[in-house]
Amino acid sequence: MQRGKETDYRSVEPPKENMMLGGKVASVFPGQGSQFVGMGFELYQNSRSARDVFDEVDQALRFKLSRLIFEGSDKDLTDTINSQPAITAVSIASVKALEETLGNKIPQSEVVAGHSLGFYTSLVVAGVIPLSDGVRLVRERGRLMKEESAKRPGGMVAIIGLDQLTLEEICQEVGAEISNINSLNQLIISGDRIALARATDLASARGARKAVSLAVSGAFHSSLMGGARDELARIINAMEFNDPKIPIVGNSNAKFLTTAQEVKEELIDGLCNCVQWHKSVLNMVNFGVSHFIEFGPGRVLSGLIRQIDESVQAFSINSPGSIQKLANAMAP
Repeated sequence: MQRGKETDYRSVEPPKENMMLGGKVASVFPGQGSQFVGMGFELYQNSRSARDVFDEVDQALRFKLSRLIFEGSDKDLTDTINSQPAITAVSIASVKALEETLGNKIPQSEVVAGHSLGFYTSLVVAGVIPLSDGVRLVRERGRLMKEESAKRPGGMVAIIGLDQLTLEEICQEVGAEISNINSLNQLIISGDRIALARATDLASARGARKAVSLAVSGAFHSSLMGGARDELARIINAMEFNDPKIPIVGNSNAKFLTTAQEVKEELIDGLCNCVQWHKSVLNMVNFGVSHFIEFGPGRVLSGLIRQIDESVQAFSINSPGSIQKLANAMAP
């Protein structure tokens, strides 16, 4: 992929006296399923920096993705080829709007992490790739995943309130796979529709409190995506990556990644491997992170983080009101 106009989307480095939150800060970014029509529109209306992000994304993709985000149909936005760059755009717009509002008082993150697609967003913030390359890459990833989903249809279901061992046994029985370990209380399974229906019934019978189908268009982070792996690897290996300016937590291994090669390997492996979000959060807490800032649509990651460790604070940034809330929390 060729580079377009490059913009530096790394966090502004503030003077140490402006670190009013105390402790270490992590920036985190959501994945698919968080999208909704109209997301990011308040930021677009109120922040010039956010508008610049949407304009740059439209230019990089050569079509008005912003119009689809703000005015499109749920069906079109849920299509993975659109939802991936759309969520990335809103997440980066949220970062830039916060920077515009707080200036040099913005809390500087010492580590970044993203859930599934959000891992790609974190690369932009950590300076690994520019935004233009980032949205083109996730659109290509979306295209490959869409094509593979057409060949091997499937979906994803969140299982609430069932332990991992029991769910692993169910998956072995029906041919599904655990694809996300979000917290001890929330696990995601992927598979074909028949396997998911059987797994859901068995999970309910064995004590699960709830099962929720996710708004995604395929069985992501499972072996059903295997046919897209080689082409994704070819695209990624052809791109120029920088070493991260700050560590990035890997999705499938929950390790702190500090080199471009480590990042590339994680991107390729992560297509079919389980997302280890629970372990990722614990590793960040053990690193000393006490405050998490989620950039992008929804508040799913903030809720999961609080489930994993009640001692930390989590903020969601996706609107002018949420930015003001963080500013108030930072006030001396």
